[in-house]
Parts: sequence; C-alpha cells; structure tokens
Amino acid sequence: MISKDEVKHIARLARLGLSEKEIQKMQKELSLVLDYFEKLREIDISGIKPYTHAIKTENVTREDKIEKELETKTQKLLKLVPKIKEGYVKTKQVL
Repeated sequence: MISKDEVKHIARLARLGLSEKEIQKMQKELSLVLDYFEKLREIDISGIKPYTHAIKTENVTREDKIEKELETKTQKLLKLVPKIKEGYVKTKQVL
C-alpha cells in the first residue's frame, strides 16, 4: 500500500491541499490503481504489434490539377471586374 508521505508528496506535486481524511482516501484509491497496473504487467503482449491509433488511418489526398471548366469560369468572372492586378481582383482599401 502506498504510504501517507507518498500521497502528500504527490499532492504537493499536483498542488493539491488535502485534508487528513482525503489523504487516507487517496492512499486507498492510489493503491488500487497501482495494483491494477501490476495486474496489467502480468499479461503476455510479446506477440502483439504496437499501435499508434486504434483505428487504421491514412491521408486521403487528390492530385492538385486545374479543371478546364473552373478555369473558364474564373476567366469569365475576372473579365467582369473593373481592376485586376497580377491575376487578382484589386479593390479599394477597406478598413
């Protein structure tokens, strides 16, 4: 079982102020958690590959290409604009 001094030390590191009753409660609860970790260490995991995610993930990307239809629409829209600079719509300063 974890000692009261260890519970006080952990509480100090976590900047928690615990009463004597809370220290006793935490002593029991932390001991249970540590016992559970000991049980987990007994499990044989030698044949299991480590995972970084529970679900297999991969990036879904597409090739970046200019579509002719979109290019035509863009050119039509740019013809309607009063001022263009370097292929962009030029407007008055807006503040």
